[in-house]
Amino acid sequence: MRDTTSVVAHWSCSKSSGDTGARTVDSPNIEVYSESDPSRRPVGADASRDLVSAMNLPNSLTVLRIFFVPLLVVVLLTREPNFDFWGLPIHFEVWGVLILLVAAATDVMDGYIARKRREITTLGILLDPIADKLLISAAFISLVQMGLVPAWMVVIIIGREFIVVGLREIASVEGLLIPASPLGKLKMILQVLAGCAVILTAKYSALMPLGTVLLWLVVLFAVGSAAHYFQMFWSQIDVRVQQRRRSVILVKHEEKRQDVPTR
Repeated sequence: MRDTTSVVAHWSCSKSSGDTGARTVDSPNIEVYSESDPSRRPVGADASRDLVSAMNLPNSLTVLRIFFVPLLVVVLLTREPNFDFWGLPIHFEVWGVLILLVAAATDVMDGYIARKRREITTLGILLDPIADKLLISAAFISLVQMGLVPAWMVVIIIGREFIVVGLREIASVEGLLIPASPLGKLKMILQVLAGCAVILTAKYSALMPLGTVLLWLVVLFAVGSAAHYFQMFWSQIDVRVQQRRRSVILVKHEEKRQDVPTR
């Protein structure tokens, strides 16, 4: 998963210091994202070339993860394919686990490659969290449909994602930045492990206790990370609100001083 916090902070520092070489952009044309003048933005063939340049290896892995989502849903809900490979029975549970693990591996690889090769782009920053949420939501909703996971647990897991997205949107409007929580990263790992364990319980009922424990851990970490995000959000937004209140009081006090008649 890509560290969007460090990307935004690094871009802001680079912009303020005038270091154009360290900016992360989607195209070879730096002015595309560093200038607000519409006349400087690419049109026609230039825009198409910039879009193609944005589809580097990390972004291609992110898009691949999105394409894994419908494939995972079809395998889980149709409970197919099931066949023997050289006498070894391979059921849909195995395919479901493989798809989920490969998709999760692309989540690790795209962020690592983007940082290693300095190919962090705006497109990647936008697509990466969307791909993560689509994958996890699709997996757990399918497991609810299969009767393997209680619906209330999935409501909490997916609800946490909406809460975090909402808090980050409000913070961004206020010009604030909420850093990634370590609990959130650990939660993602637990979600993948829990998903794999629960999928396998469709064939191997002995794994049910393990799947149940992992599901409870996912729920607890979802609640804990959501509370942590809210605490970070509130600590920043509260300071901003207090600054605004002081500014309003100072303005009103200055206006009253100006309204006092002079002799």
